[in-house]
Amino acid sequence: MQSENRKKLRYLDPEILQKIGSLELVAGQIVEGLRVGMHKSPIHGSSTEFKHHRAYVPGDNLKHLDWRVYARTRRYYIRLYEAETNFDATLLLDASSSMRYSSHHISKMEYAKYLAACMAHLIVKQQDSVGLAVFDDKLRSYIEAKSSPSVIRDIASALDQAQPEPRTNIEALLHDFAGRLRRRGIVLLFSDLFDSVEGFIKGLNHLRYCGHSVTVFHVLDPYELTFPFQGASRFKSLEGPDELLTDPGRIRKAYLSELEKYLTVVRKACAKVGADHVLVDTSRPIDETLSNYLIKRMRG
Repeated sequence: MQSENRKKLRYLDPEILQKIGSLELVAGQIVEGLRVGMHKSPIHGSSTEFKHHRAYVPGDNLKHLDWRVYARTRRYYIRLYEAETNFDATLLLDASSSMRYSSHHISKMEYAKYLAACMAHLIVKQQDSVGLAVFDDKLRSYIEAKSSPSVIRDIASALDQAQPEPRTNIEALLHDFAGRLRRRGIVLLFSDLFDSVEGFIKGLNHLRYCGHSVTVFHVLDPYELTFPFQGASRFKSLEGPDELLTDPGRIRKAYLSELEKYLTVVRKACAKVGADHVLVDTSRPIDETLSNYLIKRMRG
């Protein structure tokens, strides 16, 4: 039983969580749902959830006067709002076949699972809600956002069961969640983005148009970032039948140039709509990746 429980929680490595446990997840550019007293709210203490009216008294802020009620009653009433104390975060995990690539001891998908599970732990720890969606070319599993500690175990179990599937369709998934999420909140995408860049940008724009704060954890293997291959090599597609036999040394410069162009397009697309882009190198310690991201968000 002990070994079974340890297996279930293997994405919640206590050594990793201990190193980052003192950091708070501070959301940037969130429209609503920030914890009162812990976060600086961009809506300055006034939420969008209307509660009730009360009669105006001298000294009340005139911007909260309800002029429609005045037009009907000729009396002054103030609109009161209920302060919301939490936000909803949704973790989107790309489980397509390209995510299983690994040049060393951990694949992109395993690394992304660790990142997602640790983020879920941190979010629930600060009493906010978190959910998970696992996808490839379609939605494979979905856990709605909850603030109960039990959701961490549900998410860990779903991550453990997630297996790579042949293809991905990021655009469709982002469009789906832009319409699926009923309240504005945080969306965290974990993916290598090996799909149509134009489609990704359209889906990203849709999420931001709906008011969600978006962070893209762009997960890449160090060999994909540096292309250190030597000698004649055969490269096989992980999401199709294509193969390429070539000398890596002859194409390395061109590959790295195209990679930088691609990353520049992705970064600019994220910056344009105010989404965070986090380039993740899977050779770096997971706690370091998380700590760097969280500290940046806190400072921002």
